[in-house]
Amino acid sequence: MIYSTCIQTKREESHSQRILSIGSTIRSYIETYNPEALVTETLFFNKNQKTAMHVAEARGVVIYEGGLKGLPVFEYTPLQVKIAITGYGRGDKNQVTAMVKNLIEIHEAITFDDEYDALAIGLTHFASYRK
Repeated sequence: MIYSTCIQTKREESHSQRILSIGSTIRSYIETYNPEALVTETLFFNKNQKTAMHVAEARGVVIYEGGLKGLPVFEYTPLQVKIAITGYGRGDKNQVTAMVKNLIEIHEAITFDDEYDALAIGLTHFASYRK
């Protein structure tokens, strides 16, 4: 792991301001770390449609920023991630987190589960992608 963080926006900002903040932050990370690809999890929501739309829009701006830099985008389902990381498609978040900790050295404290999810998706790509 070279760098990990969880982008947080301010609740008092408008949705459009939050999207801009996410986009500019992702752009700066891409410029700083020069990744070879952008990897994301496919969305699956069946409850709150408003939340689903906002998450989809945030995800869209991330993909857009990667596209501007010519990064190939790869998507993995939660099932693919669980199988790649735990070897079991019905593994829970605790199992995924424990395996991520076993698979890579993490020197900085991680406080958000979303960060472990992102690391798991990246590890899934390393395990799955063949040039």
